[in-house]
Amino acid sequence: MEYVEIIMQALLLLMLAPLLSGFIKIVKARLQNRRGPKLLQSYYDLAKLLQKDSVFSPTISAIFPVSPYVYFTVTLTAAAMLPLTLFGSASRSFDVFLLIYLLAAGRLFMVLASLDAGSTFGGMGGSREMYLSVLIEPLLLLTLLTVATRSNSTNLLSMAAIAEKTPFSLPYIFAAIAFCIIMIAETGRVPIDNPDTHLELTMIHEGMILEYSGRYLGLIHWAASLKQLIILILFVLFFLPWKFSLFHGWVPTAAWFLLKLFFAAALLGIAETGTNKMRLFRVPGFLAVSGLLSILALVAQ
Repeated sequence: MEYVEIIMQALLLLMLAPLLSGFIKIVKARLQNRRGPKLLQSYYDLAKLLQKDSVFSPTISAIFPVSPYVYFTVTLTAAAMLPLTLFGSASRSFDVFLLIYLLAAGRLFMVLASLDAGSTFGGMGGSREMYLSVLIEPLLLLTLLTVATRSNSTNLLSMAAIAEKTPFSLPYIFAAIAFCIIMIAETGRVPIDNPDTHLELTMIHEGMILEYSGRYLGLIHWAASLKQLIILILFVLFFLPWKFSLFHGWVPTAAWFLLKLFFAAALLGIAETGTNKMRLFRVPGFLAVSGLLSILALVAQ
């Protein structure tokens, strides 16, 4: 039954991921006084892409067609590892290091694919992605260790359990702000990256996937939205973990969790709309704030 619950959780999050992406687009559109796309537009776009054939560059090797499937698979596996109890499972034992390694593996294959295509823009996007990953991944781990230190374990379920009992304190505020910065960077949002642009001077993630089309591009977009959902769920579990004693049963608990999840997504859209794209070489200074706040949170504990 545990394996069935893991598969059900992964599929549920896979279906929910495009909805959250559409909600973020609506929040950005409303803040910019635009009508914006429909809430389900992301599903329509994915369905259209998955029905189309793909065109490949003559310079590619086996890495290029395999990378979207690897990216999609490792992201789906990471989603299955999240310590959610929506289906009553409470015996899972997944490590936070394994979760970060899976996300890093997906990024690695996408960078290799961008170089494999032989495109100038793809190579530029891949080099920028690796430049940022060297900064983002250690800071993501450092931020999550602020929660692991309190639980004396790197087990995701133990970390989520201790987060529910953590009082509102100064270390908590430091860690929450630090994770918000990493959340913006890991999901490729302004001011780090812009998911809505194809300008060669600003694109990072979009630069890596310029050579993809059809169902391969659809898998990449789907995996990217699922990765975004994973980061938002980690934020909700570890930094918005509070529950009401009045909520009993599966339906009220799930509704409260979804409310917090969409609230975190709205914060992401507000932060992206209220800032400007910064120069690439200013990003390390911006991410250093997250590292400093994480260290302060660890010391203050």
